[in-house]
This record gives sequence, structure tokens and C-alpha cells, in this order.
Amino acid sequence: MCVSMHLLRYSAMTEELTTCELTCPSSPEKTLDVVKSKPMDLEQPIFSMLSGGVKQQPAEGDTAGTPAATTPDTESGIFSGECELCVEHESELDWFCGTEQRLICSHCTIVGPCHGHSVTPVATRVTAVRNHLVDVCEKLQLQALRIERFIEQTLTAKEQKLQVGASRAREHILAQVSAAREALEEEEQRLLEEVQKEEERVEQCLLTQRAHWSKALANLTQTRSGLVHTLTHTSEAQLVTSVQEIAERVEVADGVGEPCDTEQLNMNSACSDSKLLRGLWATAVLLGPNAYGSFYLKFDERTVSPLLSLSDDFYTLTFSNKKHRQPLPYDPARFDCWPNALGSLSMSSGTHSWVVDVGESGAFKVGVCYTSLERKGSGNEARLGYNSQSWVLSHYDGDYSFCHAGRKEPLQVARRPQRIGLLLDWPSGTLLFYEPDSSTVLHSFTHYFNAPLLPAFAVTDRSITILH
Repeated sequence: MCVSMHLLRYSAMTEELTTCELTCPSSPEKTLDVVKSKPMDLEQPIFSMLSGGVKQQPAEGDTAGTPAATTPDTESGIFSGECELCVEHESELDWFCGTEQRLICSHCTIVGPCHGHSVTPVATRVTAVRNHLVDVCEKLQLQALRIERFIEQTLTAKEQKLQVGASRAREHILAQVSAAREALEEEEQRLLEEVQKEEERVEQCLLTQRAHWSKALANLTQTRSGLVHTLTHTSEAQLVTSVQEIAERVEVADGVGEPCDTEQLNMNSACSDSKLLRGLWATAVLLGPNAYGSFYLKFDERTVSPLLSLSDDFYTLTFSNKKHRQPLPYDPARFDCWPNALGSLSMSSGTHSWVVDVGESGAFKVGVCYTSLERKGSGNEARLGYNSQSWVLSHYDGDYSFCHAGRKEPLQVARRPQRIGLLLDWPSGTLLFYEPDSSTVLHSFTHYFNAPLLPAFAVTDRSITILH
């Protein structure tokens, strides 16, 4: 098709160039030579106008000196049948006005309304339009070829790649799930065996204790019965002489001792503890749709220390310098000495999670505390992590630690977290600190809480924010 387009262009150009008596040599130098060697017909109307005179209309049949004579319609192939004439000058419309975008005659270019406009011979204009159409058709053909190539090659290759990629993705998913399932099944079997062993151990301890204390009880009962019989059926003379025998019986009874409850009689909860299961559980919760917890969790403005400032949306807590601190009204729930604040959501059942953006803060605490935590004074009773009513992860001077009842447990943190997630499972008594960005468990512990809990926070450098 491209060859036919070029042939069409060549035919049109040859026809028009012959009609207009113009030559288009292959090089600019040859073109210039032709222009210089070809004499200008000053009798043409446009040249007459430039020379200061207007050529008169020639006699009937005399067309040698007019533009129409140099470019006949029948030779140019522009018109077929009867030629179109200018309404105003009754001359052939053999010129094109580029300004008004219409056909005109030679007189219109000299004395008519198109004098001074950009005009072009119709043949030249037709050649340009035809060449433009040829270019457009070539471009459309090339575009069609590109589209055809895109459909046949690119899309086909993409379809094949899609099938291969989807197949590999399925295999990858099945392999990962299979590996996870295998690991979980092994972990399940191990944990069940550990629980079984612990159950058998405690049962054996209970059986031993039951047998021991049952025997001791029988001995004590027998001794007591004997002593009661001696007391009630022995004469005074015999009773006086039986003091040594009575003392021996009492000594035997005293040797039985007092029963006591020990940890050996309780099941060790660590037998069911699994980092694998805990990590999967935490990942499922903290990476799930409810990872950021309730939208209603905010900082309780009634508890915010005067050392801190609270944002208007109650989500950001900022440590304030002395000159920026504002006096706050007294509230029994407010911390008055330590830079603490509590969350607005009380937790006494179910599973709860929330995420705190700690950003670049160099000193903060996040955790939980009982609602009964002391709020007033500078003692440890109101200091997070330094009493039996609060459990917090603390970051200070580059070190991370878990704090409770004044005891610090150093934590090994691979990289400084920008966000810290907290997960509280009330039924199991599990509190877990988590880094959402890397799915890393920072610390977890188990404690069976006996009172409602509140999210607890402290900051002495920059800001921390509850995320939603």
C-alpha cells in the first residue's frame, strides 16, 4: 500500500508541475538555476500590478498572456466538465486565497478583495493538499501497522507472559501456604505434646499430693482418735503414767506438717506459648482491616499533663517547653507532675489494637495501665512503668525497654521504629508491642488483668500521634 501511495503522489506532482510549467529539480542549486534562467512573464496580472499597471482584459480567444492560459483546467485535472468562474470578474478560479481559504481568480489578487493576501496557484495548492493526504494516509498506514504489530506481537506475548506469571504466582502461593501449613501442623503437634506432658506432670503431682495427704489425714485421724480414747477411757493413774506415750503420738502428728499450694500443682502456661503462632496472630490482627483500632480512640484531654500540649483533633501529644506551657484547669483525672496522658477507650474484654506514630521522638512511653492508676504527685505511683498498675514500652536515650513495677527488661531493636503497634488480647491476658512496618514483634508478655485498662502514653521529646 505504501508503494501505491508514493506512485499516487508522484503522478499528482507530475501532472500539476507540468500544468503550472514549474520544475522541481532534485537539488536546491538546480532549482535556483532554473528560476534564474526562466524569464518572468511581466504580462501576468500579478506582475503588472507590481509594475504599476493593470493588464486589460484580452480579446475573445486570446488567452496566451493570462494565468489561465498557462494553467488550463483540462490539463491540470482540477475541474471536470464546465469550469467554475469568478462571480465578480467572470474569470477562471485558478488561484487560492490562503487568508480567506477560498478559490479566486487572478483579478481578485490584483484589484479584488484578496489584494495583498497570501495567494497560491490552485495547482500548487492541490499538489500540497494531495501530498498532505498522501502523508496522512502513510501515517495512518504506519499507525495501522504498529497497531497490528502491537496486537499480534505485544499483546500475544503479554497473554503468554500473563499465563506463565499467573501459573508461577499460583505455584508460589501454594508453596508458601503449604510451607506455612506444614510449619503450623508441626507447631500444633509440638504444642499439643507439650500441653499433654504438662497435663500429665500436674496430674501426677496432684495424685502424689492426694495420696500423701490422704495418708497423713488418716494418720492424724487415727492419732486423734487414740488420744481422744486415752482422754476418755484412761484412769487418772494410768493417764499420769502415759505422758511419754502421749508426747510421742503428738510428735508424730506434728511431723505431718501443713499442706501448701505450690506452683508445681499449677499448669505452666508457657507450654502453650509459641512465637510462630503469636507472630501469625499479631500479623493477622495488626495488618488486617482493624489494625489501627477504633476511630474513637483519642487522648483523653482530662488526663493530659500540663507538661504536654494536645492537638485540636485530640490525636497528637507534644512535649512543651516551659515558656510555651499553658496552665490547665484542675481535674482529678489529670497527671500534674509526670508528662503522661491516657487514652479515651476503656478495655475489659475482647481484642484491641492501636498504632502510635512516634516519629523522631527520642523519649516516649506507650502501653497500658489500670484505670485506678494514681494521677497526682511525683512519686512512682503515678510514673508509668514504675508501679504494679502500668505496663509500658519505653524509649529513652536510644535504648528500648519494657517496664513494669520498676523493673526494666532491655529490648533488642534492630532498627528504630517510626510506628509502634499495640495488641491487647484480654481473654488470654496478652499484651504485644509490634512494629507494623517490618511485621516485627518487639515484645510480648502475658498477665491476667483483673481490672479495666486504658492506653497509656508519655513523651518528653517532640510528639507522638495516635494513627487511624
